[in-house]
Amino acid sequence: MRRCLVLVMVFVPLVAGAVEPPPGVTIAHSPAKSKQYIGSPSIAVLPNGEYVASHDLFMAGDNGDRTHVYASNDKGKTWAHRAEIVGQWWGTLFVHKGDPYLMGVSKARGFCILRKSTDGGKSWTEPKDAKSGLLHADGMYHCAPVPVLVHGGRLWRAMEEANPTNGGKGWDRKFRSMMMSASVDADLLDAKSWTTTNKLAADYGWFNGKFGGWLEGNAVATPSGEVVNVLRVQQPNYPEKAAMVRISADGKTASFDPDKDFLDFPGGGKKFTIRYDSASKKYWTLANFVPKEFEGPNAASRRNTLSLVSSSDLQTWNVNRTILQHPDVKAHGFQYCDWLFDGDDLLAVVRTASDEPDGTPAHNAHDANFLTFHRVAGFRK
Repeated sequence: MRRCLVLVMVFVPLVAGAVEPPPGVTIAHSPAKSKQYIGSPSIAVLPNGEYVASHDLFMAGDNGDRTHVYASNDKGKTWAHRAEIVGQWWGTLFVHKGDPYLMGVSKARGFCILRKSTDGGKSWTEPKDAKSGLLHADGMYHCAPVPVLVHGGRLWRAMEEANPTNGGKGWDRKFRSMMMSASVDADLLDAKSWTTTNKLAADYGWFNGKFGGWLEGNAVATPSGEVVNVLRVQQPNYPEKAAMVRISADGKTASFDPDKDFLDFPGGGKKFTIRYDSASKKYWTLANFVPKEFEGPNAASRRNTLSLVSSSDLQTWNVNRTILQHPDVKAHGFQYCDWLFDGDDLLAVVRTASDEPDGTPAHNAHDANFLTFHRVAGFRK
């Protein structure tokens, strides 16, 4: 297991022909030749100071239904496998009242589920019914490791319905946006504790018919205290976009105005995590912004740069600096980053596509073969 910790890295080969390991600390490695790729990185910090991270596996040989959990007791320098969960996919790790939870779906486009651990992530509850974490069993659902927001005495978490009849052909035309919420004092494993908005369909005529879909939304509180869902937008052009769906105060209604609720968002065509920092009074994300020199015909496929991006108002977003970058766009990617604040630093886990130890390239930039951990030091500077 590698023990170097990289704070900020621009990938430059040291010697012609040398095989550079991926930047950061490798948590997990699934060789490219296995055709099982690492997805859905998530991270949480337990009350005892341990870090826990999770990922799933996708593509050949996998059932699209299992998640692996890892832990570090030395601030991310080394990691050990802690659990394999069958029947868990696209999950968000979060800590509530001292215990870790994992919220996602039962399989690719499965039921909406929630699990709890009382032993630091070694074992997890089983969502067998509506009293034990089976929150929605009435359809097909989609999500990613997106934030669980605590605001106004409630927990908020975005989801999507993933019915193939929603929008017709194309993987990205299946999603209807929704927001779930529950009281901070409720039994979170009880489905009755959760309120769900209407499932909001998109108009595929937006952007002159080039709108693909919206997905992987972030629950965020605006400066005025309104809860919104900021979603990744699938469309091919620059600047990249995000969509801001507005949520009623009672958590029952989601609404969207295409004339004012699309945002220019660096990296908005790929999954991102937004969190608010009270010290700087800014919203922050680590996103796959595409610098001019790497622009190509499909913005969503450009994942070789991970940038620190911020906003004071959720409307105007600025690229602060490059965190990770590789000059190759075809087989290198630093994507699906999930992260947390840690004082003056950010803790991040990244789905990384990089060269194998023997020099074999990753399958492509999307199909990651590593899960890596990074500390971004002094992010406010």
